[in-house]
Amino acid sequence: MGISQKWLKLVRRRCLGSSHKDIVIPRTSTSTSCSNQSEKAILRNETTTFEDLCLAVFSRKDVAAIKIQACFRGHLARRAYRALRSLVKLQALVRGVCVRRQSRIALHCMHALVRLQVRVRARQLLGSCHDS
Repeated sequence: MGISQKWLKLVRRRCLGSSHKDIVIPRTSTSTSCSNQSEKAILRNETTTFEDLCLAVFSRKDVAAIKIQACFRGHLARRAYRALRSLVKLQALVRGVCVRRQSRIALHCMHALVRLQVRVRARQLLGSCHDS
């Protein structure tokens, strides 16, 4: 219950503190065939805000739904990124274990080769001493 309330507060904060109010869009069309009253007001003004443009195309409920969907998709993307980041850390841990195991095996094999080389050299030295 606590987690869902925190999520809802986060969504409210993100949607109410929208940074789209500062975006200014210049007028691009001068056509007079507008069906909506807010569209006519937009065309009369030289510049309009993003919120006014959204209200001209969508209803307030549509804008609210779009904002909620954007916040929720952002939340899902951040959660997926955190899961991916933890997965990458886990993969690095497993690969580190595998590399340490491989290096331990390689070191053991090299040590065995060095011991064998010492025995061969000793046998060669002992064999040359008996010949003379």
